[in-house]
Amino acid sequence: MTTTSSQVAVIGGGIGGLAAAHRLARHGVQVTLLEAGDQLGGLGTFFPYRDRWVERFYHCVMPTDSDLLRLLAELGLEDSVRWRKTTMGMVVDGRRHRFNSALDLLRFTPLRFHERVRFGAVSLLLRRLGRGRDLDTLRTEDWLRGLYGRRVWEELFAPMFGSKFGSSFGDVPALYLWQRLGRERNVATRGYPVGGYKAIIDALRASIEDAGGTVRTSAPVRRLRSTPDGSSLTLSDGEVLDAGQVISTVPLPMLRRIADEELASLLPRTELSYQGVVTGAFFLRRPLTGHYWTPVLRSDTGFDGVVEMSALTGPEAYGGAHLVYVMRYTDRGSRLYARDVEDIAARWTAQLRNLFPELTPEDVEEVRVFKAPFVEPVYPLGYLARRPPTTVDGTTLRLATTAHVYPDVTSWNSSVKLVNDVTDRVLDRIPTGTSPRSRPRSGGRPTRPRTARGAG
Repeated sequence: MTTTSSQVAVIGGGIGGLAAAHRLARHGVQVTLLEAGDQLGGLGTFFPYRDRWVERFYHCVMPTDSDLLRLLAELGLEDSVRWRKTTMGMVVDGRRHRFNSALDLLRFTPLRFHERVRFGAVSLLLRRLGRGRDLDTLRTEDWLRGLYGRRVWEELFAPMFGSKFGSSFGDVPALYLWQRLGRERNVATRGYPVGGYKAIIDALRASIEDAGGTVRTSAPVRRLRSTPDGSSLTLSDGEVLDAGQVISTVPLPMLRRIADEELASLLPRTELSYQGVVTGAFFLRRPLTGHYWTPVLRSDTGFDGVVEMSALTGPEAYGGAHLVYVMRYTDRGSRLYARDVEDIAARWTAQLRNLFPELTPEDVEEVRVFKAPFVEPVYPLGYLARRPPTTVDGTTLRLATTAHVYPDVTSWNSSVKLVNDVTDRVLDRIPTGTSPRSRPRSGGRPTRPRTARGAG
């Protein structure tokens, strides 16, 4: 049995794990990152298409993503983000609608005229209407139904929240929507890095290794033991890694599977349910709508949203093809999640062509289907008081998971923000003189675009 050692071990090679290892390595800490899969990036993993790499799941950068933009500045990638004004559509009962301006809203026939007027007025004031309220203990349904009216909730919001959170959608704290509005701020401008998210992942790995850190893929942790004096991680090949401290970025249900009996008894008791996602990536020979984001409601489709990435990136990012993602958030135990990917691809291709009859069979060049089991935590009411701490008492284990980002919206930005705080605490426990703490903890100021506003 081989035994190795490291000052800090990081479990999980998604953006949280990579950002944590990057920051520690920049401070001279001996860090080892362990990723179970054969790729880094978590939900930012990728697949080959033509002569380039494409994300399995859609991503974009928002102008308000200050922590992520600051990280990109540290990596020298801030100027690689290309910003573009995007638009939104809406498909309701099989009919397509624009959903970006006051005029679009007035023409939005799924709502009655007085409901459209009320929708626009309330949407403009929604952030102000939430100030000073305990939104963490207020059901989203109660808040939105009271502000917008019963039909707007039932016709629009209930299907949209139901597609995101499953059967518990009405009980999600209104604070989630408040934070999402804070991130997006009705801004129509979004960004995407040249070279895709793989460029960010590659730059993070290079930064870690250039600073003396170790990055290992295909290195699943089978058993984790942690005490006040240190931690040991047993890998699948029997190797044991001894670490002074550990940061775990994997979802809590996965962490419980690898924790030994003593550590499992010390882990947070907070139980969260998670929505997984099934996503289809369609490479088309023609543009679809020109809208970046289009919710699909009550339209006899297995998917409930369409993201036209090439509307943001331009088709040149995909060798001239137009990339469209369709997706369905679903429990990992659902029938959809268990269905064969080829069957899903065939069903969703037929449904997409039914929704957009101008698409011919020749227009669909390739379809790839991907699944992820732990994507969206379903936070219960009052979660601020129940949110687990990032420190596990009686151990040298730190937690930086999606269970901890609340009330921020789950995103690459919120993950980076969280690990910045966690790594601060880890650095504080490293004895003086063992790492050059005099190094700056962050890079330059993030580059922000001018933003364009729209009703979508």
